[in-house]
Amino acid sequence: MNRTSAARVTGALILATGVVTALSVPAFGAPAAPVTGSGSDTESYPAELLQAVQRDLGLNADQARVRLANDAQSGQVAESAKSSLGDAFGGAWIDQASGRLTVAVTRPGLSVTGADTKVVTNSLSQLTGTKSVLDLMNAPSAITSWRVDEQSNSVVVEVNKNVRDAAADQWIATAKSISGSVRVAEVTESPTPLYDLRGGDAIYMGGGRCSLGFSVSGGYVTAGHCGRTGTAVSGFNRVAQGTFAGSVFPGNDYAHVRTNANWTPRPWVNRYGGANVIVRGNTEAAVGAQICRSGSTTGWRCGTVQAKNQTVNYPQGSVRGLTRTNACAEGGDSGGSWVAGSGFGQAQGVTSGGSGNCSSGGTTFFQPLNPILSRYGLTLTRG
Repeated sequence: MNRTSAARVTGALILATGVVTALSVPAFGAPAAPVTGSGSDTESYPAELLQAVQRDLGLNADQARVRLANDAQSGQVAESAKSSLGDAFGGAWIDQASGRLTVAVTRPGLSVTGADTKVVTNSLSQLTGTKSVLDLMNAPSAITSWRVDEQSNSVVVEVNKNVRDAAADQWIATAKSISGSVRVAEVTESPTPLYDLRGGDAIYMGGGRCSLGFSVSGGYVTAGHCGRTGTAVSGFNRVAQGTFAGSVFPGNDYAHVRTNANWTPRPWVNRYGGANVIVRGNTEAAVGAQICRSGSTTGWRCGTVQAKNQTVNYPQGSVRGLTRTNACAEGGDSGGSWVAGSGFGQAQGVTSGGSGNCSSGGTTFFQPLNPILSRYGLTLTRG
């Protein structure tokens, strides 16, 4: 039995030329890692950076530019001070209110051009050494983190006070015995890994695999035949992701997955080998338009829109309102993203099913996006 002949909805489906079927498959494999840019010019300051600084620091545009320039200069001063002071260097930080740089020194009388100085007890190398020893100790779960805190000239150990126990207290006592620079800070939550939601990445439901469609408020959309309401789903890395909050198939072929707090919706579609596509909107493309899709089996494939509002008669029942394309797809690509328009930034829909394959060519249908957003009252995540 090959991969595509094992495609599933609720029972076995056959994917062969001339037979249309939903494109999910019990297969394995993670997608390519997200592709990121090489950085931005710190002098020209991209609009997105300026907007984020203004929003998060409460500054206007001019203040944001001055702050960014000061931060860059402060970084250079701090690096120079670290090099020249050697063991007398105790760290450096920028005051959030004034924007001024402070350099910590372990000996009185030392000064640093372009910065204030503060005399401290421990050098940065001493603090780093203490932390390195803690890194070798197995910490109980109530210990959430430890770090060098240059402003307080200490190594801060954080412990979740809601689950603090004897094992945590013993670990803290051992840490303090290593160095008097260790101090404890209580927190109320424990950190968990965070992951990004990206169109075209694999999603897993039990033994089956589909592809993520588009990020929306609180989760993402995908194909309805990939899972029934209440079905648990995990991400490309097999980490628990959430559950199907709503699912329709047949009749239509769409679903809404509500994700947990470990996953962050991003306006991205995996181009598999190229930079992520940034989703800018959801304006529908016309018949004859160029269109591309992303899926966890065959990656990035393109074609044209051939027809709209087509009814497709799957073995499980008819699905109405699908868009027909000549872009190929295979089992496991179900639910994946379709994009068109300038820079392929306009979200179109999620893969439903098709015939043929990506070796000999075929026909693939997708469920348009806008009816999914309307049905569940969702907001598309945009860049």
